[in-house]
Amino acid sequence: MAHAMNTQTAIEADGPNQPKLDSEAVWQARVDLAACFRMAARYGLEEGICNHFSAMVPGYDDLFIVNPYGYAFRELTASMLLICDFHGHVVSGSGQPEATAFYIHARIHKHIPRAKAAFHTHMPYATALSMTEGDPLIFAGQTALKFYGRTAVDKNYNGLALDDREGDRIAAAIGDADIVFMKHHGVMVIGQTIAEAWDDLYYLERACQVQTLALSTGRQVLPVDPSIAEAAYRQMREGDAESARLHLDSIKRTLDAEEPSYKA
Repeated sequence: MAHAMNTQTAIEADGPNQPKLDSEAVWQARVDLAACFRMAARYGLEEGICNHFSAMVPGYDDLFIVNPYGYAFRELTASMLLICDFHGHVVSGSGQPEATAFYIHARIHKHIPRAKAAFHTHMPYATALSMTEGDPLIFAGQTALKFYGRTAVDKNYNGLALDDREGDRIAAAIGDADIVFMKHHGVMVIGQTIAEAWDDLYYLERACQVQTLALSTGRQVLPVDPSIAEAAYRQMREGDAESARLHLDSIKRTLDAEEPSYKA
């Protein structure tokens, strides 16, 4: 299911006009992203070698970090991650991005400046709800209210994203949303930080899981009153960035104790 890029042009990263990618901020972004890959694997949020997370390189508006083609999330380490530009050049790292990873993530980061991180998965409960009639989320559970007014649905599934046009179409479908249910496909979560993208991805799947369980009872699932849903959403968003940072810190502590190789 995964696809290699048709072409690859490697650029030496140590020339006189090349970006400086050995800063502490860049390394920390690599470590944070690697932690998200490892914990996503633990939670079963990935699918084979087909899903991808990316983050803009700190200090640059035209370079992004992404996972290399051919590796499962549980294998990835900070140093294995690639740095690419918007033209498909691998500026730092060994290998190449998966083709759809490049065409989706490059265009999202290019067209949506607030998308400092972009996480795409086929995680099972959210993907299952993307296949159903109507809006995926009913907003019947408290966790779902974190996403009240923040979601969009890309209803125009168009096959694999193997060119800039499809990447541009997906980026346009995001609009002002932070979470996009991609019909018949999966989800895309964008955030202003890696921590916020991770936090939303995790809680989105939990919200979708409990909704699916509620629906499985065969009883009517009742949405929260819109006025209360809006108020609860606002309560949750206060301090959300700090909560997300602490969430990411917690998974890094877990990995430090049990899988410290993610930082290699």
